[in-house]
Amino acid sequence: MYFVYILYSTSADTFYVGHTDDLLKRLNRHNSKLEPSTRRYAPWILLWSTSKNSRNEAVRLELKLKNLSRKRKISFMLRYAAGISSPDELKLLLQLSGC
Repeated sequence: MYFVYILYSTSADTFYVGHTDDLLKRLNRHNSKLEPSTRRYAPWILLWSTSKNSRNEAVRLELKLKNLSRKRKISFMLRYAAGISSPDELKLLLQLSGC
């Protein structure tokens, strides 16, 4: 099982999209500044995630999400709200969307 996820950095007001086979371990690596691409924007909040049966499916969705604008990423997460990690993250997404 693989996961596609979207993180949010409040310090940089930016999103990060990735995939992994161990979501909690990966989030810990991002927040421990062990990932070069996200190190300077820690801490990260897990906003949204979904599971996929294969790595190939996860990579395809990750690439599609990475190519979305900020506004479309937010719309996507709100449309597929079952993947939002908690009510607090839903509230944050609604604030980011301007609703």
